Amino acid sequence: MNGQNRFDVVVSGGGMAGAAFALAAVQGGLSVAVVDAAPLSDQAAPTFDGRATALSFSSFRMLDALGVGEALRPRACRMDRILVTDGRRPGAASRPASPAFLRFDADEIADGAGGEPLGYMVENRWIRAALTQALTRSGATVLAPASVRDVKVGLGAAEVVLADGRVPTASVVVGAEGRGSTVRKAAGIDALGWRYGQSGVVATVRMERDHGNVAHEHFLPGGPFAILPLTDRRASLVWTETTRRAEALRAASDEAFHSHLMRRFGPFLGTATVEGPRFVYPISLELAERLHAPRVALIGDAAHAVHPVAGQGFNMGLRGAAVLAEVLSDAAAIGEDVGSELVLERYARWRRFDVAVLSAGFDAFVRLFSNDVAPVRLARDLGMAAVNRIAPLRRAFMHEAGGAVGDLPKLMRGEALQPVTSPAA
Repeated sequence: MNGQNRFDVVVSGGGMAGAAFALAAVQGGLSVAVVDAAPLSDQAAPTFDGRATALSFSSFRMLDALGVGEALRPRACRMDRILVTDGRRPGAASRPASPAFLRFDADEIADGAGGEPLGYMVENRWIRAALTQALTRSGATVLAPASVRDVKVGLGAAEVVLADGRVPTASVVVGAEGRGSTVRKAAGIDALGWRYGQSGVVATVRMERDHGNVAHEHFLPGGPFAILPLTDRRASLVWTETTRRAEALRAASDEAFHSHLMRRFGPFLGTATVEGPRFVYPISLELAERLHAPRVALIGDAAHAVHPVAGQGFNMGLRGAAVLAEVLSDAAAIGEDVGSELVLERYARWRRFDVAVLSAGFDAFVRLFSNDVAPVRLARDLGMAAVNRIAPLRRAFMHEAGGAVGDLPKLMRGEALQPVTSPAA
């Protein structure tokens, strides 16, 4: 194989999960190249990604450990309370909460969470900007715009064939390009999944009254309608509808969209004014059958793209990035081949159960709530009311959402990776 342009790791995909992993891998002492189809500077544009992300407090600890938390804090809005209600169309948001509601309050877990909120809402463009700025300073090699055409695995390394003819080589290639990952396909890893027949309509609104750092999620027959607090008296709306209705909302005039929006939104925070463009994202489930293959590992949506109902997709991706970076860094420190089957299986073993349980849970949750069948509605309302009255169970949900349970990697405990030089080096 060509010895030029040789790296420990080549990452295909410089989005949020890929960039976070690359920063962690560099911090752990690995040489890294990142390949992305678009210039990384494009990712901060307001039209590139209209979504906002609910970062768990463990995810924010990881971003702090990677050196990007400080840049994000002025853009991050605390979520101190979450109110979940079960409603009917139209105007469910304008109705008072029924007995079937859940209320999560950060004060209940303040002692165990060190005073952290339930999460932080941050617009994706700011997360992308902070990560890419840090990446350009990190010492990683950035190949963008460029795209991976194929991955050829050989003895001791893999060749990454780029569309422009360049062929960097690496001990391990990380697929982080999202759904439809080229690296995943090149490695022969199949994906399981299905479409939900739903799309998420995303918009940012400015509100007449302050949201008080409260997130609202209303479950309607067409899907959840979420009002997620942002800084400066704004909110990110995630309005899930059937794909046909979502496309109609995309095509609607500004006046018609605002009229439909206010029927859903209700008057409890005053008039909501849409700021910026609307975005529509189709929703599907896509799970890789395996998290690794010879010389290949998958993270982020390339490994597990889940329904956004609980806002945990990127948090899952960050945890995978943290685990993989730690496993590879530890292996390199003792002189192991970081792309060997033995090393990559450690990553898969650490992540496999968590991914399976969370993905199945999110799928069951959306199927339970995205319908209006009377017996199902009664069962879920009784369940919500019961959870709301059982404080230990409610606190367990909050700790799980905060990412503070299970076998956490170092970065999610707020500990930076420290490259260790072996005595023989």
